[in-house]
Amino acid sequence: MTLLLFLIAYLLGSIPTALLVGKYAFNIDIREHGSNNPGATNTLRVLGKKAAIVVLLIDVSKGVLAASLPALLEVDIDPLLPGLIAVVGHCFPIFAGFRGGKAIATTAGVLLVTNIWMFLAAYLAFIFVIFVTKYVFYGSLTVGLTLLFYSFFTPGLEYELIFSIFLLLLIFLHRSNINNFIHHLEPKINDKSLKDDRIPPKINRV
Repeated sequence: MTLLLFLIAYLLGSIPTALLVGKYAFNIDIREHGSNNPGATNTLRVLGKKAAIVVLLIDVSKGVLAASLPALLEVDIDPLLPGLIAVVGHCFPIFAGFRGGKAIATTAGVLLVTNIWMFLAAYLAFIFVIFVTKYVFYGSLTVGLTLLFYSFFTPGLEYELIFSIFLLLLIFLHRSNINNFIHHLEPKINDKSLKDDRIPPKINRV
């Protein structure tokens, strides 16, 4: 039953929300525009606020549902585990050629179910770092660092190995952002040139 639960969690995570919104509402592959990442941030950059909100809510819901599977299926297992399997599915989705997003929204959904204090610590840090630096990838990496530090300094919470691997995954997923930053090519969130990446809905592009 545990393997089935993990499979369901992975398939949930593999639903390529941004890709589907881009394809059916805008007739594009979002992985070929903006930062090329099929996540909420690039959706905002390329497709606008309404599309980004849809992608964000669904991606968060994937994490919520995956972490809720043990309770729904009455399986005695830490809900963080299927939640993180869904995160892996989001990053490497079988339904999209294993080219997925960068974990942040789905991870938020997982933490909302498994540990609200972890969620608050990680995502308040995420918002603060982005506000200060204006770089989204800094905020994303901060999520991983915060979760790792939280696990180190919280008695009874033995997730150090899990979140060490998660931080390495985030670094791997953001390797293009890090490379762009080193070469002074990574745009800040207030960079006016980002507007040039915006694509109107296909209904307006006849």
